[in-house]
Amino acid sequence: MEQTAKIYIAGHRGMVGSGLERKLRKEGYNNIVTRASAELDLRNQQAVNDFFEKEKPAYVILAAAKVGGIHANNTYRAEFIYDNLMIEANIIHAAYLNKVKKLLFLGSSCIYPKMAPQPLKEEYLLSGYLEPTNQPYAIAKIAGIEMCDSYRSQYGCNFISAMPTNLYGTNDNYHPENSHVLPALIRRIVLAKKNNEPTVTIWGTGTPRREFLHVDDLADACYFLLKEYNEKGVVNIGCGTDISIKELAEMIMTEVGYEGKLSFDASKPDGTPRKLMDTSKINNLGWRPNIELRAGIRKTIQQFEN
Repeated sequence: MEQTAKIYIAGHRGMVGSGLERKLRKEGYNNIVTRASAELDLRNQQAVNDFFEKEKPAYVILAAAKVGGIHANNTYRAEFIYDNLMIEANIIHAAYLNKVKKLLFLGSSCIYPKMAPQPLKEEYLLSGYLEPTNQPYAIAKIAGIEMCDSYRSQYGCNFISAMPTNLYGTNDNYHPENSHVLPALIRRIVLAKKNNEPTVTIWGTGTPRREFLHVDDLADACYFLLKEYNEKGVVNIGCGTDISIKELAEMIMTEVGYEGKLSFDASKPDGTPRKLMDTSKINNLGWRPNIELRAGIRKTIQQFEN
């Protein structure tokens, strides 16, 4: 990527988009185009087409999406499939029409079947049934991957897809109901300590295992793929190790200095029993993460407390 190239980051205000913008600016890329959702509704095809015709970006990073945890995914099912399908269809098609040099589409590990073997290899995509609670979101993301591959096949577009594991870090969402597990736990445990609460209640049994990657590592991997990768199909981005929700909560308790107890509400859903990415594909290309989980959580807690 030439340093003067114009780069459009869709979703620059989110955790992923803002991480990518920080990384690109650090690497000397300052011709970055962004639009807040109030300025440009990515669900509106005409608005997206007008934006691309005016700005003519050379590179596009598609990090815009409607996202949330189990509760949000399960409650707003229609919004999750409609908004995400419209966003990606409009941007991918406009990128093709305006001869974008390269587009990076970001999905999510929930695209893989609920009961797929672990760790999750890229070829397990579409090999079984999805987790029902976030199926609308997952189907939208799978459609985005298929769009990138189809436009590559029919039109020769250099559109690539990357699938990050569970992310955390700078600029995460700490909403009491719509956040993901790690920020939700940080919020609850920090507040429990502050309010001298004797217990913290956690959804589910605490036994599901999850892999967590700091958003700065994701941004580093995306930058690597934009420079080095040009193939159809997906590339997993993760750290290759996982931890149980109970162990994660205990790690956060230690870092926060909270001395109360954990209580598990088994009436609430656990979601997928395990989600660990096989990252051998990106590792073999030459990329590995740098931020160890405990150090990343410590930094994230400090940011949240500030």
